Order: sequence, then C-alpha cells, then structure tokens
Amino acid sequence: MCPPLLAGVVSARLISMRQSELIDLVQSYLPDSDEDLIQRACSYATHKHRHQTRSSGAAYITHPISVAAIVAEMRLDEASVVAALLHDTIEATDATRAEIDASFGPEIGALVDGLTKLSNIELVSKKTRQGENLRRLLLAVSNDVRVLLVKLADRLHNMRTLQHVPPEKRARIGQETLDIYAPLAGRMGMQTMRDELEELSFMHLLPEAHALIHDKLASMAEDATEAVLEIEKSLVEWLSQSGIEAVVKSRQKRPYSVYRKMENNRVSFEQLSDLIGFRVIVDRVEQCYNALGIVHTRWPAVPGRFKDYISTPKQNDYRSIHTTIAGPMHQRVELQIRTHEMNDIAEYGIAAHALYKDGVYDPSQIDMEADDVPSSRAYAWLRRTVDTLSQGDHADDVLEHTRLELFLDQVFCFTPKGRLIALPLGATAIDFAYAVHTKVGDTCVACRINGRNSQVVTKLKNGDEVQIIRSDDENYVPPVSWENVAVTGKAKAGVRRAAREALDRQFRDTGVRILQSTFKRAGHEFEPDALELALPKLARESVTDAIAAVGRSELDPSDVLKAVHPDYRIERTSTTAKASPSDGWFSLSGVGDFLFRIPGRRRRKNEAERATESAVPFSGADAGMAVRINLECGAVPGDRIVGIVEEGKGITVYPIEADALQEHEDNAHNWIDLRWQIDPENPSRFPARIEITAVNAPGTLADITEVIAKADANIVNLYLEGPDSGLSTMVFGVEVWDARHLARLLRALRALSVTTEAKRLYG
Repeated sequence: MCPPLLAGVVSARLISMRQSELIDLVQSYLPDSDEDLIQRACSYATHKHRHQTRSSGAAYITHPISVAAIVAEMRLDEASVVAALLHDTIEATDATRAEIDASFGPEIGALVDGLTKLSNIELVSKKTRQGENLRRLLLAVSNDVRVLLVKLADRLHNMRTLQHVPPEKRARIGQETLDIYAPLAGRMGMQTMRDELEELSFMHLLPEAHALIHDKLASMAEDATEAVLEIEKSLVEWLSQSGIEAVVKSRQKRPYSVYRKMENNRVSFEQLSDLIGFRVIVDRVEQCYNALGIVHTRWPAVPGRFKDYISTPKQNDYRSIHTTIAGPMHQRVELQIRTHEMNDIAEYGIAAHALYKDGVYDPSQIDMEADDVPSSRAYAWLRRTVDTLSQGDHADDVLEHTRLELFLDQVFCFTPKGRLIALPLGATAIDFAYAVHTKVGDTCVACRINGRNSQVVTKLKNGDEVQIIRSDDENYVPPVSWENVAVTGKAKAGVRRAAREALDRQFRDTGVRILQSTFKRAGHEFEPDALELALPKLARESVTDAIAAVGRSELDPSDVLKAVHPDYRIERTSTTAKASPSDGWFSLSGVGDFLFRIPGRRRRKNEAERATESAVPFSGADAGMAVRINLECGAVPGDRIVGIVEEGKGITVYPIEADALQEHEDNAHNWIDLRWQIDPENPSRFPARIEITAVNAPGTLADITEVIAKADANIVNLYLEGPDSGLSTMVFGVEVWDARHLARLLRALRALSVTTEAKRLYG
C-alpha cells in the first residue's frame, strides 16, 4: 500500500497522463485545436476539485477528464471538451459563471451553466415532478444541443463507476438512465452510447438476470465460432468477386437487448434465433443494394424481415438495410448493410453527422428555430419535442409525450400530396391526423386509407396513404375514448386538451344559464360586463373564470348576485331529498308526497338500518318542487349536476355532460345549480349507463357480468346490439356508489381481453 505522499504523486502522474492522452485524442480529429485552452481547463478543474474525491476514493478530477475523453471520442468541438472538463466546477466548487466567462469565454460559460442547471434535475421521482423536470431538461438543451451531448457523456462515466455508490442510489440512477438517458441517446442516433447505458443499467438493476443471459451468450458464441467465421469469409469473397470491397463484422446481441426481446415476445432464450448478426460496410449507397442482391441470390431471405432505412431513414438519422437470411445449416442470420458514413452516424448519431458536410463539426451553428434544420433529423425531432413541451400546460402530458416518443419504433405513411409522416409502430389514423397538424386532429371524423373508407382506429402499415376527413362543425370535439386508442403522446395530449377545452366551454355555458336564472329570480338581468367590477370580491381573475367557476360549482351563484348587487338580500333555502330505503323512492322533505324511484336500487345496510329513513343527496332546489334523476343520463355523486325545471315534472337532475341539456339551451331561466349532499354513513347506489364494445364470442357476456359483480356494481338492465365485424355493442344500466366507483368499474372492463372499449353514456 502506497504512503499518502507517494499515492498523491502516483495520482498526479496518472492525471498528467490522462491530460496528455485527452489532448492527443482531440488533435487526432481537430489538428488545429487550441491545446493551451484544454490545458488551462484541466489545470483549472484540477485546482478547483483538489480537495474532493469520488465514491471510489479516486481523485475527483479523474471524472471530468474521463467525461471530456468520452466527448472527444464523440468528436465534438473543443468548446464541448472544455465544458466537460469544467462541468462540475460551478455546482461542486466555489467557481462562478462570471469567473469561467472571464477565463474561458462566454460560449464555454454558457455550456457549463447549462450543465449546472441540469445537474439539479432529478428525473426518477413522483410522476408530475418527473414530467416537469423532463420538460426543464429538454428546454435547457434546446438552445445548444451540446449541453445534452456532454450530459450524456457525464451520465455514461457515472454509470461505468456506479458500483462504488450505495445500493439505493445505484438503483435510482440505473432506473433513471434506463428510462430517460438511454432513450435520449437513441433518439440522438447515438446507438453505441445507448447500448452501453442500457447494458450498465440492466447489470445494476437486475444483476442475476444479466449474469445468466451473459453466460448463455458467451457459451453460444463459443459454439458458433466456426459458423461465424464461415459466414464472414463467404460474404467477403462473394462481394469481392462482384467488385465490392466490404468490411464484414459479426456482432452479438447484448444481454439487455436479449432480455427485452424475451420479455416482449414471451419466449425463452433457446427460442431466440437471431442472437448473432453481421454488419456489411461498403463505400457507396449503390453498393448496399448490390450487396443485398448478392446475398439474397446465395441465401434465401426470410419473408417479412426486410427493412430499407436508406430510402426511408429513421427520425434519428439512422440509415441501413436490414434483412434476415437462412444461412449455413439453415439458421437465421440478421444482416445490416450500410456505408461507412452511415455506420459512423449509426454509432455516434448527431455527433458525427456534420463531419460529412464540410469536415468541421460545429453544433453551435445549428439554429434550433429554423424551419429546415440542416443535416439531421434528430435535431428536427428535438426541436419538435421542445415546441410541444413549451406549449404543454400539464406536466403529465409532457412526461407521457416525451417518453412515448423516446421508446417507440416507426411506421412511415403518406398524405395524399406525398408528404412523409413518421409515426410510432402501432399508430392509427388518429395519430396520423395529429402528426399532420393539431387542428387536423381536433377536427378528424373519418379517414380513407389507400383510397378506401376506413375506421380512424385502424393501425397503419408502412406505405399507407392516409386521407383525413374533417368536420365542419365548429363545436366538434374528438371522442374522449380516442385517448385509449392513440399511440403518440401528441395525439393523446391533443384529445385530452380538446376535451378539457370543450368541458370549459360547457362549464361557461352552464354558468351563464345558472346566473341568468339566479338573477332573474332576484328581479335583475344578468350582464356579464357587470361582473368586471365584482371580480375582486369573488377572488377571480376574469369574467369568464368567474362564470366557469359557477358552472363547476366552485362559486355559488348567489354570491355572484350579492357581489354585483350588494344591497340585495339573499334568502337561501335548502331542501334535502329523503330516501325510503325499503323501496328505493326519493321525496323532498316538506314538499308533499311526490316520489321518484330508481328501479332495483340496493342499499348497503343491515335489516335494522333499513327500518330507518335517512337524508340523501341534493341541495339548492326551491322548497315545494319535486326532484328526480333523469335515468337515461344517470347521475352519481362526484358528477357536476344541474337541475332543469320542467313543467309538470318538477326538477330533473342531469350531469353537465348530458346530451339532453342541449334541448334546454334556450331556456336558461329554468337552470338551477344543485349540489350533492351525501351522508357517508348511509351510502346509496345511483344510476349510470355504460356502453361496452366487445368481441362476439362465447363467454364474453359472462366475463363482463362477472367483472361488474366483482366491482360491487348492480346491473339494472341490458341492451344488446348485433355483431358488426365480429364485435357486439352492449349497453348496461348499472347502479354504483359514486363517480370513483364507476371509474374503477370502467377500468376493470377495459382491462378485459374481450373488450375493445368501455365508456359511460350521458344520454
């Protein structure tokens, strides 16, 4: 063991050697780089971190130098290398942004500042905070993508040394890397970095599974040595005979890739057939297709396993031809055929792309706001994602959109005018519509795929031509159920946003009618402009906000009346419906003998309790008026409800989503604001209608009714509609305790393998 002084000398020598190696590495691809700048950055970082060590016990400076070396291996500019050397100085030492600007220039200062801000973002946390932090991360890198590239290099070195940190922290960092950083590297086209990040995460998160698959792969590789050499030799000879000089490399799937394939396909290791692949690298694009023809004439191709990413590149710039052939001894062999340029871009992504433009890589010159981002589809994806994040107002939408976009593979479709639209695998015409434009998605009602009328839920295939048919109705809202069908985050968020906006409009319309009725009964006319002066009293920012608050039952209409007309004396009356639990009839106390009944309603009570009447559920109606629930629409506690005064019928209760309310739009004076008054000690069931679309097969109805029974809901009636394309539609009248109970029931029904949709009906 070295004495402390000698250990310090050894460490200094190692640091000096690494500095020298770093400079040599940078100058290997940037011969005119500023050697003095890099040396000054090394000295500055070494001085600032002189009293710090890593969890492994090594001098802290070894980390920035290692990160800078990874950045240099990515062939980034010298500003990125220097930023990597300094990336922890502001966060972990007494260095300041002003000091770095003065010593190394504002460009490097801005990069270090961006990296410092990212270091405080924790992505593995509660969902909403995770979504907001992911938004901050991508917005932070939108001004200069080099911040993201250096951040990825920083994460890679941390993962390489993760064994030295405590197990709890190790698990958090590993999951964060697998969820966010590895997919981000993939989206930037940096496949080599993505593979290593995934592999290291897998090794730390599931060490036993990793070790098992690693050992199986090692054993298989040993057994396949002769076959691999034979295939490599054959490919080189056949291509050479045709005048194509090619580099042929065998490659074995990584343990994490094998694990993911086993999990996704539900197969064992022994059932996997393409664990070893071959990469054929040639000089020119036309040689890729020539090589493909040569291979297919020697070995039969496996149907359905051909993909041409040269003519149709992936969004991360990846280009290559993929094919699978039945090689020697009839085993499946996967081949990738590409040029040297394509191979570099596949390995290093956007970090390598510009080298083939003019030989000098300067990502700082990329204009992220430009309509046509040069060179790289990955830049364009990042810009579109940032645009989406900057417009989003819900952190959950941010998280869902970005994570869906990070993970899913692609299918390529066309508009009738020939515009290429890249979508995730499994996408529908709904996703296509929103990919074309948000307004197209919001107004989509039908589609034609390859000239034929098709359902918007149809999954698209490569090469499909999709024409979106739009609605001319200004009030059209895409069905909420589309959110469960759509695949892309943009489409899901678009459907949710359209539903929220429609609901807001409905709240405002409801609020106007309730206020008109309230003001009329008080002998006044409701004037929205008169609310402007009363807003401070109501603690609302705008007139529309106040009106919508009334519609949402957040603001009592009588409070609005009093705020506008302070001298008016409001006499509040509160009526409460009572239930006779023995027969399920409701009546209003002090009103007389008017009753209404919910057929089949059952109470969760014992025999003693059934002998006692108890108060249930509405307040806000005038005394002397009968109240009933519209059974076609239903209403359950948790719904926002309104009452409609109907001549000869008293007050009919509707949820605000009810279609039937449209019939009463011209009679705003008949609208009454109602509220639930539920006694938690005496719960009751309430009516709702649900529609289920399910596979028409024996046992389907039994499966559905079993789920309803297990969910503690009561079936009142059932309507069946004949099968259409193998699907049946069922409308159930059910009784549930409240809106949460109903939501749980719908989730359970949607989870059934026989159901394609389950939704609540409002009329």
